[in-house]
Amino acid sequence: MTGAALVFLDDARAREFAPFALTRPCCELRAGAELIRRRWEIALGQETAGFVSAPHLADFEEPWGCLPLRRSLPRGAIVVNSRCAVALRAADRAADLWRCEGRVAAVRLSAPVEPEHLADHPSLDTLVRPTARESTVAGWWLDQVWDLVRHLPAMLGDDVPALAERLGCAPRADVTRVGAHPVLVEEGATVEPLVVFDVTAGPVLVRRGAAVQAFTRLVGPCYVAEGTAIAGGRVATASLGEACRVHGELSTSILLGHANKSHDGFLGHSVLGRWVNLGAGTTNSNLKNTYGSVALWTPRGVEDTGLQFLGAFVGDHAKTAIGTRLTTGCVIGAGANVIGSGLGPRVIPPFAWSAGGSEAWELERFLATAERMMRRRSVTMSAAMRRLLSAAWHQQWSTAG
Repeated sequence: MTGAALVFLDDARAREFAPFALTRPCCELRAGAELIRRRWEIALGQETAGFVSAPHLADFEEPWGCLPLRRSLPRGAIVVNSRCAVALRAADRAADLWRCEGRVAAVRLSAPVEPEHLADHPSLDTLVRPTARESTVAGWWLDQVWDLVRHLPAMLGDDVPALAERLGCAPRADVTRVGAHPVLVEEGATVEPLVVFDVTAGPVLVRRGAAVQAFTRLVGPCYVAEGTAIAGGRVATASLGEACRVHGELSTSILLGHANKSHDGFLGHSVLGRWVNLGAGTTNSNLKNTYGSVALWTPRGVEDTGLQFLGAFVGDHAKTAIGTRLTTGCVIGAGANVIGSGLGPRVIPPFAWSAGGSEAWELERFLATAERMMRRRSVTMSAAMRRLLSAAWHQQWSTAG
């Protein structure tokens, strides 16, 4: 590991970002158009050496992701608070300390540090030395998991032009456009006739390998990653990660990647983890009938978000049946299979089988389903990831039944 490599630290708050923290570190979440890890790689021009997080993520492994750090951090390594989503522009790469909104976002080590020390004392403040050369970076702090939704419009508005400039994407004039912001389509993307780009409120970027079919209305600011297909409908203020399938109405939402919303139904102000599949007609509520602020379940208890619009947070590998209805401010645990008529509860445990959450999705059946879905995208579940998911299942259900 080179001295300037990046290491991402999940502090105590990041480790509570349910339902995602059960199966992935915070740096592998998508904030705005990019993963938090990629945001810092772009800003500081460095590669990632790994992450330090809760012990249950020791087996985390994805083909495109970083791994848990198991070696000493040398002098010169840069430790980043993974809850800071830095802006996608070059930062001062010679600094020793980077602050965002006055808070410590990243620190260059002046001496070697063991990962165990960071795991037991997850705060960058202990690493700051008085003589450090400071610099300020633009960005957004994720103090709560719902800040992924809160900051999404502003982040996309900032991210899309920055990414387009990095990619060398010139504005397209040969598309149907409403509004003054640019439509940016990377070479290798497919945009069929009868697609409307509404760029009144912000730009749209469609990456290579993505396909936007006829009768789609893309409303900016909006980001469509590599290999994602949109098969009609209205998609507004969305960050769609790679290899997703989207159809219907989607608003102010993030799909981390490899997720399916392939049918009619509404998804608003929501975040879907990897390998999520929403059955046909799945619809969520993102606004209370009282028009009041939405409360959301967290590991600390139910908290008022202060947001009038908030939908569903759906963990990795979760599935919904056809016609599923999700209530306002819904949290669906990783690996849950939501089956049942009527409006479901606000919290569905990980690996639950049914909307009520009282039954478990049998472990081997869950793993077989997950592996089949991943193979459909030419991805193989590693032995390490199988161990992680199995341990998470046992953590939830070994004492539940």
